[in-house]
Amino acid sequence: MKLHVSVGRQRMQVLDDEGNLLREYPVSTALAGVGELSGSYRTPRGSHIIRAKIGAGLPENTVFVRRRPTGEIWTPELGEQYPGRDWILTRILWLSGCLPGFNRLGCVDTMRRYIYIHGSPDHAEMGTPGSHGCIRMRNTDIVELFDLVPCYSPVEIAED
Repeated sequence: MKLHVSVGRQRMQVLDDEGNLLREYPVSTALAGVGELSGSYRTPRGSHIIRAKIGAGLPENTVFVRRRPTGEIWTPELGEQYPGRDWILTRILWLSGCLPGFNRLGCVDTMRRYIYIHGSPDHAEMGTPGSHGCIRMRNTDIVELFDLVPCYSPVEIAED
């Protein structure tokens, strides 16, 4: 199984080992565009793997900070209390780059940049860039994806 993220189309495809399309989801990548440099708030390109899966069995809208559940469940009221917070909800698929010098190691390391595929508040717009570098999904979609893909699945992030 492989994931293909198209930054240009703001879509993620789930492909089987023969390349057949199994699922397709709208996503939201970085508002600042693509790029690999630490601190750029851009979505890194190239070959990655899912290094870790976090949040199995937790309720939808579970709030994460530093990959740990805070005990909060996101609601519109909680969102109003913290209007500038970058919400990481429901599940986390933590990405690791596979290309040394491009998206792995040094100042371009995807994993050390804490780039995830994760859930978002229901009002977060999908199909248009808006994240701080991560790949945002609807909560129902990230739950389905989380259960579908194993750790170490390849993830290709392309500008197409």
